[in-house]
Amino acid sequence: MPNRFRRGPIIAVLVVGLGLVAAPAIFQMFTRAPLGATMIEEFGVYMNQEQLDLFQGYMAEIRAADAETREVIRPAVEAAGVLDGADYESQFSLLANFNREWPAIDADMTDLLDTMGDNLDNFAAVEALPPFDMFPWFFVIPGLLIAGLALVALRVARRRLPSRQITALVALGVAVVLAPVFFQMFTRAPKGGDMINDFRPMMTRERVLGVQGYFIAMGGGEGQLRNVVVPLARDEVGLGDADLAASTALSAHWTELDRKSVV
Repeated sequence: MPNRFRRGPIIAVLVVGLGLVAAPAIFQMFTRAPLGATMIEEFGVYMNQEQLDLFQGYMAEIRAADAETREVIRPAVEAAGVLDGADYESQFSLLANFNREWPAIDADMTDLLDTMGDNLDNFAAVEALPPFDMFPWFFVIPGLLIAGLALVALRVARRRLPSRQITALVALGVAVVLAPVFFQMFTRAPKGGDMINDFRPMMTRERVLGVQGYFIAMGGGEGQLRNVVVPLARDEVGLGDADLAASTALSAHWTELDRKSVV
């Protein structure tokens, strides 16, 4: 009878160990954790203050160019009698389309950048966690050790008190409990949850395709602005460099912006 009572807790520990081994498979961690690692690696290029400042600078340049085309270039072209309103819309359809779409683009992209800025600290906390690829093994390896020690303890318990095995189990259990504290998981992991919740509305196929469409609209408008509208405004309307500063600045940086886009 005493042996049976002594074996009961050890059997419970064996079940816990096997549960730890099975947990990664149950929660699909062997497939999901590497995807998380890939996401962290790819987002890391953009989730820093330097890149955020760069993108916000690009947005300011586009915003200024949009205002310049609407408030300076188009009125000057029409006032000079080069084109009337309908002809301007027809001949510069790509630029006109960009001007129409820009308010919505600006609002959406600003929301995205604001969300990035709000989550820089959260991302840094998640990035400081152990590699996501290793997460399943944080369950499997301790689980195997616990289950193995429990099995040995059960065999020893038939003859005597398995004191060494119990001591090892206690030590291993303490290590498993302290590991999240050592890696600051209790503070860092919730920040990852907050970041996922903030980005969740943006991480949809529809939203991503929409942002890709923004760059098509902006790229078409910028190309027409650089190749046709600015030369016409300078040569036929007489606008100077100061009048065209925002448009020329956008064209000077557009290739870099398009290459470093977050899409």
